[in-house]
Amino acid sequence: MSVAESLVEGAPLAELSRRARWHVINTVASSKAGHIGGPLSAMDLLVALYFRRLRIDPAAPDDPDRDRFILSKGHSAIGLYSVLALRGYFPETELATFDHGDSRLQGHPDMLITPGVDSSTGSLGQGLSSGAGMALAAKRLGKDFHTWVMVGDGEIEEGMVWETVISAPRFGLDNLTLIVDLNGLQQYGWPAAPGDRFDRSEPMGHVDLQKVFTGFGWNVLTIDGHDFDAILTAYADADARRGATGVPTVIIAKTTKGEGVSFTRGTYKWHNGVATPEQLEIARRDLATAEGER
Repeated sequence: MSVAESLVEGAPLAELSRRARWHVINTVASSKAGHIGGPLSAMDLLVALYFRRLRIDPAAPDDPDRDRFILSKGHSAIGLYSVLALRGYFPETELATFDHGDSRLQGHPDMLITPGVDSSTGSLGQGLSSGAGMALAAKRLGKDFHTWVMVGDGEIEEGMVWETVISAPRFGLDNLTLIVDLNGLQQYGWPAAPGDRFDRSEPMGHVDLQKVFTGFGWNVLTIDGHDFDAILTAYADADARRGATGVPTVIIAKTTKGEGVSFTRGTYKWHNGVATPEQLEIARRDLATAEGER
């Protein structure tokens, strides 16, 4: 049995998240480039989705009836790749090729070369529109697959996101779920103000997103994005509404940028960065992961 298979066989989600977080920081350090904060904040959401909710088969990544997932914040690709590797889409050892010229694992997801990637992303703000198109196509074709899209809270400053937020309820896209990784930091931003969680002002920290999405006609679920029970409950709720309500769902997941590693947690400068050998030792201890498990 491979490592990926043994992990799928009932492994605790927290264990999978720790392992995937180690892959993120270790792989970026090895490749000398990549993003850290966003992949780490999204990791619990990704692991829960891929290991407990999505109807997918790594042996048949192009199954027309599979659920779809779009990582709209494509700069967090190494987080997605780490989960795809653990899920069995390709060997964990392939992560070492991340961002190399001839690799299937580029700095942003590429649906043409990477197994398990449903949409090429990187230009921020476009993923929700693609997801809405997939959800609408499913409706028109009589398919019951569910399309999930993840955006960042900095990303939703893009106007294209809101054009889709407005239109999705008009099309009755109850087979579309948006996950907002509300990690409170972006690469650049205003200085922190009273009420902000971290060392820069939160991109959407002063906006009542629940009221905004509700006003546009969405079903809104607000959760702790690092609480697996809350995550799984929200995913089940969103799935139960598919094909039954005519209303799209948004999960506003309050997370921490750089979660899981002490020196990256809640620090805007670790939006990206390359850990030193000394920092990797700290990360290994934080994640209780042995380097030999790579």
